[in-house]
Amino acid sequence: MSDENQVLAIDAGNTSIKVGLFSNDELVEVRRFTITKLEELKTWLVTLDQSSSVLSSVLSTSDTKLVLALLVNPLIVDHQTKFPIELDYATPDTLGIDRICNAVYANKNSTSEYAVTIDIGTCIKFDLTNNGKYVGGSIAPGIELRYKSLNDYTGNLPLLSNKTVENLVGNSTNTSIQAGVMNGIQAELQEMVQQYRSQFKDLTFFMTGGDASSFDIHSKNDIFADENLTLKGLYEIHKHNA
Repeated sequence: MSDENQVLAIDAGNTSIKVGLFSNDELVEVRRFTITKLEELKTWLVTLDQSSSVLSSVLSTSDTKLVLALLVNPLIVDHQTKFPIELDYATPDTLGIDRICNAVYANKNSTSEYAVTIDIGTCIKFDLTNNGKYVGGSIAPGIELRYKSLNDYTGNLPLLSNKTVENLVGNSTNTSIQAGVMNGIQAELQEMVQQYRSQFKDLTFFMTGGDASSFDIHSKNDIFADENLTLKGLYEIHKHNA
């Protein structure tokens, strides 16, 4: 494929490297890779005619360099990068780039005074923007962290991984843990949405994250769901710096 307006957006996380191919301002393809299988990424990139790329990485310095070596004209997004929103945050140097990407996307795609992104992955993150300004948010443990903490800090509770929502009342230790974790998160999300709505009247919600599909809150709360929201925000940061 050859396109002078082709851009790769790479979100290199701890679990996987998510790559989005943008062509003429549209996300046309998304692929996932692991750091142990960079040859697969390299093989795919050979088939493309990259004109530029943008990278956000939480990988080690050495692993990040391995990814960078495969890219053309990469923009590495860090806290010194120019963003299309203002960061009104007490500790901007500690603010996760993924949270900034989400906020950039929400700010661009919301017509309301306030916008909130809900990112459900390793952590559950709420992030609020107000007319071009990042205000702040919250961070809580996600599904796997809650399961792991129950296993780590007790003597007899097993480590679970099931992400389906269980009945309210579990009838075994496993289903009781599952009911507590999954229904607890569901209730937490619902209550957080209601609290935001009560405090900020003119508000739009966006939801993303690898575990977002495990919870049914977007259809009941007029929330826009987009599994590639972070990549799209990363692309907007690239455009702002191009």
